[in-house]
Amino acid sequence: MANTIHRVKAKTGLIAWLQYALVRFAVAMLRAIPLGWNLGIARHLAKGWARFMPRHRNLAINHLTESFPEKCPREIERIADACLEHWTMLAVEIVCAPDLITRTTWFRHVRLVGFEETLELILSGRPLIFAAGHYGHFELPGHLLAALGFDIAAVMRPLDNVYLNRFVVATRRRHGLRLIDKKGAMTQAEQILANGTMLAFIADQNAGRKGIFVDFFGRPASTYKSIGLLAMATETPIAVGYARRIGSGFEYEIGVERILHPHEWKDQDDPLRWITQTYTAAIESVVRARPEQYLWIHKRWKSKPKQRRKPRLGA
Repeated sequence: MANTIHRVKAKTGLIAWLQYALVRFAVAMLRAIPLGWNLGIARHLAKGWARFMPRHRNLAINHLTESFPEKCPREIERIADACLEHWTMLAVEIVCAPDLITRTTWFRHVRLVGFEETLELILSGRPLIFAAGHYGHFELPGHLLAALGFDIAAVMRPLDNVYLNRFVVATRRRHGLRLIDKKGAMTQAEQILANGTMLAFIADQNAGRKGIFVDFFGRPASTYKSIGLLAMATETPIAVGYARRIGSGFEYEIGVERILHPHEWKDQDDPLRWITQTYTAAIESVVRARPEQYLWIHKRWKSKPKQRRKPRLGA
């Protein structure tokens, strides 16, 4: 299947290539060092991140305070610091860890939890949409399923740097995970699912004013309609999954929080809203279990719903 790349801000030229070369050098250096050492370094770098780029930590604190009004300020700050630590470690793992997830070695690093029904759906050959949030190691389920020989494609937003994007796509393909350009995904999605290929989405991105607003941690969050519309058009179940870090190293549990079946939304007054709200609530439930692994610096609530104008008196 072709991967058509659409970029509005595609970057080429000398500066972009130098950025690419710097990243390739850093990747080579990281892979030459044991992963445990790299993760230890990442934990120290997270402290520098919090100190020298405080706006990210402050943004996390603001989002956490609004999402967990019952928590005290000290606990909020602890979670914010742990969030920066987790995502610094994840950056290292994304570079170093894919080679550790193979058909014969995955069980050393991954534990499956509540995955039985999802596995039955996969083995049945039925189409399946896999939805996850910016939580834990959100790429890991795709890597695992691909390593085990299942056909899975993940929707991604291409990187602006053309050279880096080619490198990322090639790396993921080498491990069996197919990446589909976000802007061209919906034109291919029905055929992808019809072929029995699982289709994975990051389902908690801000969709702007054209999205559908649903509740996420007690506040309206603009969410893309595409997942719900695709599920309705193809009558495809949606599995809301996660990969949660357990321990301090490269160890995760991969599970499914909720499966939405077509018969559940067919009798709803507003099926699209029900689907979108239900999988968003499942993502929230996952986050609440270990909030330090969510990307709280993500501007999830950036877009605001339009306020209805109050009728004029006497109108």
